[in-house]
Amino acid sequence: MARTALKEFDLNVLAPNGLRRGRTTGSCATAAVKAALYLLLHDERLTQVQITLADDLHYLSVPVQDCRRLNEYTARAEVLKDGGDDPDNTHGATIFAEVRKNDTGRIRFFAGDGVGTATQPGLRVAVGEPAINPTPRKMIRQAVAEVSANDQGFDLTIGCINGETIAKKTFNPKLGIVGGISILGTSGLVEPLSLASWIASIEVYIRVALGSNDVNRIALLPGKIGRDYAKEILDLPEQRAVQIANFLGDALGFVQQTLAEQQRELDVLWLLGHPGKLAKVLDGVWDTHSSKSGMAMSVVARIAAERGFNSSLVQELEQANTVEAATERLNSVPGSQALWTDIEQRIAALVHRRLPAVKRVEVRLFNLQGDSLGEI
Repeated sequence: MARTALKEFDLNVLAPNGLRRGRTTGSCATAAVKAALYLLLHDERLTQVQITLADDLHYLSVPVQDCRRLNEYTARAEVLKDGGDDPDNTHGATIFAEVRKNDTGRIRFFAGDGVGTATQPGLRVAVGEPAINPTPRKMIRQAVAEVSANDQGFDLTIGCINGETIAKKTFNPKLGIVGGISILGTSGLVEPLSLASWIASIEVYIRVALGSNDVNRIALLPGKIGRDYAKEILDLPEQRAVQIANFLGDALGFVQQTLAEQQRELDVLWLLGHPGKLAKVLDGVWDTHSSKSGMAMSVVARIAAERGFNSSLVQELEQANTVEAATERLNSVPGSQALWTDIEQRIAALVHRRLPAVKRVEVRLFNLQGDSLGEI
């Protein structure tokens, strides 16, 4: 079964951080389809299959925990999801595939029990389609091609045992994916304790926020600060205000990529948050996690100096323990609102350079109590 042109990806070889990789739900679904198809077409009940990964350079050997015929025309196989040392909500779940011949000559995907269906625009699949993302679909199509003649059509039903219950612990209910989990993966592999799943969820939220062409403004929020402003002042629905944590650069990339795919422009992107995160942009920092960057007091102090604030105050800002302490020190200082407005505008200008598909970027900064610091 091995494709000699491909190199095996050995999950027993640990990742650079010393932890074990796993297989995605997409890889599990692909393996289940391949095993069921072998039984249906060749009457072979396999206990392990080899699937081609998304890079088309490697294959992965995947154990099959069950494979059986349901009737003369349909076979079913089950594969256990193993997330390695990066277990998520689907770790340990059973992904199954039921494969049936059709007379269309095409591959058709269906959501089985425990796999969701998209009900809102902006996802990687169309409304009404099973929540099986593009990369898993590509891998599954490749698996079918490896087993069957190219002109054969099949109905592929992908499901997850107890998937509807598992999905309640995921983002799916908020994203309008009903009925179960999503079949995910961009490579076929789960990287242990990586931030990949977190970043991937931000991409999904952004795609939902930009879901239809009549959406002309969204907001990105590094945290909860600014959420009330988005809701009460900007009157943005909850889905249009995306929390992006520290991944500002990734989030901006997802916005630009999605708009480019939609071949349209966005009128306004709002960026709302605390200067402790967002002011780091002025030092060229786009991943604002404290492990990846320094604190932003020096930025505030530098711009205060440029605006003519006295040197003793600038020194206080430079030596403040936190940016929040700097905001408190500036509370009663004449010109502080103009200082924060300047910082907002400088951040907006740098962000705008990364977003050619956005007509205007607006930044609003708030202290920890949620009070506006600059332009109201």
